[in-house]
Amino acid sequence: MSTRSGKTPKGKKANGISSAMTEHTDKTRWRMLDDDGRQTWHYLDDDKKAEAWPQSFADKYYVGLPLDAPELPKAKTPLEAVNNGLEFFEKLQQPPGNWACEYGGPLFLMTGIIVAWTITDTPIPEAHKIEMRNYIFARAHPEDGGWGLHIESDSTVFGTCMNYLNLRLLGVPADDPRAAKARATLHKLGGAQQSPHWAKFWMSLLGIAHWDLVNPIPPEFWLMPNWVPLHPWRWWIHMRQVFLPSGYIYSKRWTYPETPLIRELQQEMFTEPYETMNWKGHRNSIAPMDNFHPKTWILNLINWILVNIWFAFLRPNWIKTWGESHAFKLIEMEDANTDYSDLAPVSAPMNTIACFITHGPDHHSVKRHIERLQDYLWVKSEGMLVNGTNGVQNWDTAFAIQAVVDSGLATEERWRPMLTKALHYLEGQQIREDVPEQAACYRQQRKGGWAFSNKDQGYAVSDCIAEALKAVIMLQHTPGFPTLLEDQRIFDAIDTLLTFQNTSGGCASYEPQRGSELLELLNAAEVFGRIMVEYDYPECTTAVVTALSLFSSHWPDYRAKEIATQKARMVQWIKTNQAADGSWYGSWAICFTYATMFALESLEAIGETYANSGPSKRGCDFLVSHQRPDGGWSESYRGCETMVYTEHPSGSLVVQTAWAVLGLMYAEYPDRSVIERGVKFIMSRQQANGEWLQEAIEGVFNKSAMISYPNYKFTFVMMAVGRWGRLEKERLEGKGMGGAQKVVGGATKRKLKRIRHPVAYETKGMALEQVDELYKAVSSARKSTNFVLVVKFSQGMEGRSDGDGSVSVTEVELKV
Repeated sequence: MSTRSGKTPKGKKANGISSAMTEHTDKTRWRMLDDDGRQTWHYLDDDKKAEAWPQSFADKYYVGLPLDAPELPKAKTPLEAVNNGLEFFEKLQQPPGNWACEYGGPLFLMTGIIVAWTITDTPIPEAHKIEMRNYIFARAHPEDGGWGLHIESDSTVFGTCMNYLNLRLLGVPADDPRAAKARATLHKLGGAQQSPHWAKFWMSLLGIAHWDLVNPIPPEFWLMPNWVPLHPWRWWIHMRQVFLPSGYIYSKRWTYPETPLIRELQQEMFTEPYETMNWKGHRNSIAPMDNFHPKTWILNLINWILVNIWFAFLRPNWIKTWGESHAFKLIEMEDANTDYSDLAPVSAPMNTIACFITHGPDHHSVKRHIERLQDYLWVKSEGMLVNGTNGVQNWDTAFAIQAVVDSGLATEERWRPMLTKALHYLEGQQIREDVPEQAACYRQQRKGGWAFSNKDQGYAVSDCIAEALKAVIMLQHTPGFPTLLEDQRIFDAIDTLLTFQNTSGGCASYEPQRGSELLELLNAAEVFGRIMVEYDYPECTTAVVTALSLFSSHWPDYRAKEIATQKARMVQWIKTNQAADGSWYGSWAICFTYATMFALESLEAIGETYANSGPSKRGCDFLVSHQRPDGGWSESYRGCETMVYTEHPSGSLVVQTAWAVLGLMYAEYPDRSVIERGVKFIMSRQQANGEWLQEAIEGVFNKSAMISYPNYKFTFVMMAVGRWGRLEKERLEGKGMGGAQKVVGGATKRKLKRIRHPVAYETKGMALEQVDELYKAVSSARKSTNFVLVVKFSQGMEGRSDGDGSVSVTEVELKV
């Protein structure tokens, strides 16, 4: 293999591009720059620049180079395992305080960015070309050489069509053996004319296909009054932000000027001659393996009317012009609100192309878009890929903090600098204002919130707000950490968080549901499900419930009635969403294990556990029924598609196991051995340097698209092991969750609350009036008022609420 080193021209062999299959860059020259959460990759050709900017431990880890991480003493206890894990994970923390990682998995994202580069005549750095080709080749199906929708799926027309196109645009010749093999698979599957809507759009834009191949995307839909039930403002944000620029471009019917390569692709990608292809006849053609969500007869009828009546006879030019003008205004508002990073890597290159068509190559909008497309790229051992967003920074950082706090290690001086940096990062990433003209561009309230990735992208998401807020509150109420967010900034987050509840009681992701779920009848994507509107999600709902609970424990009077009402409705929705087998279906990770963990946490937040709650018991029984003989859990992405629990063929997985044991701990599952076996399995997979290795893909969106969350093997795994270690330590020591002990002092009666975990206090002889003082001490130590005190009286009485009288207390037990 050819390896880039020194000043050898870009790692290329002497015979140039024909050696593409064996080209590699010098991985020691790659650097990831994290500029306050904005992540971009740079290849340093110059020796002096490379020497001046040393490669970090994290850079080496990302690109797969050998690490200088020392071998650690083998962990004998769960908390030792967490400390070992933190020793490794701390080295991956970026200078601003966040953690970074790839967010890959889907194999259709790279096309948009390569097409945007091609159309705008943007030079692609040779190192980028090489590593993009390497990644595509590395992810080819081992048998047929094609590509699927994501890295674990079988070959599809969509995946094979898009990645064959990528390779050819990146300079791979048609006679390259792997390209030829992929082309044969594409033809065997039916050819590019059998691809879904998105592929047909990109091919028509490039001039490889005719625009008649694409089903209509009328921009004048945006001109409808907002009260119209199918207005795009009611659609899910990702759907409408793709519909917006694609509709503008479709209406323009703009096509890239024909080149020799385009003419070659016209002949290579179809199973019928380009010159005689019936483009209109293939508008609805789609291969069976790609047709995950078949178009409805209603959608087909609407498309027929648009093409054969509206466009052909009725559409006046002024409506066309007005629709395009209004759509482009919305595109410009999206660009301004995100500093041209845009929502995601499908809409971002489309917006880039729309600006190029309108303003030309020298306009600042085009130049800034091209810069911002770099934010979506990621380099790993296999090559360069395109992330599903411009990162996972805020999301992963929040869970990293929570993992340490939940393990009881946040008070240890060893981890204070790491956690303080993370706190500073989240403080800087809080969104401090709503977008200008919020109603005009159909944006949700966001002041006080956090985005999934960073504040530049700026789309606040319900669970991202909730998890970041929890992390901030946890640290700011832990001794030794600064208070960076004053009360009003916390209140701003709560104000925004309270806007995400749907009428059902559950919570959505980017905004509350705006349209009927019947809009799914108009789903034109074919390869995805549940994409047209927002839905209720157990994951988002639980995040909001637990964040509101933690907040109210410190600020009990702020919007107390609204919070109590929303929480009650949220948990009630959680209960109604439970399946007959006791599980919950997950929409953002795989799948039943993930959602069931969250649902059990919601129930725990209102004091419902295995011992006193039917839904909690059924959820636990579901999880326990799927524990494997080695103590672990294993779930495949196939369950997301079929909505039936399916084990992963590779066996038990540490992330799935972490989710399962966390759920059981939230529910206080009585058989400790079940949880202990899971924790021991996780510990058995820990490496000598403290890390856990990457296993199967973890995430999902839209039911069929799987996506990677590599930091879950640290955050959730350490959270699970650490929580168990802390609980066991406290059980053996006979201490309370916060370390509060025997309390004396006087107070009056108080309505008693609930706590997360069972623990007993030695309070023999305490006067009943002193229970209030105990409550205050426990509340302060726990940083929560979510607990119940079971008071045992000298007269043999027992109570769970207010008590009167002067009898002596023999014991006070804290439990759910």
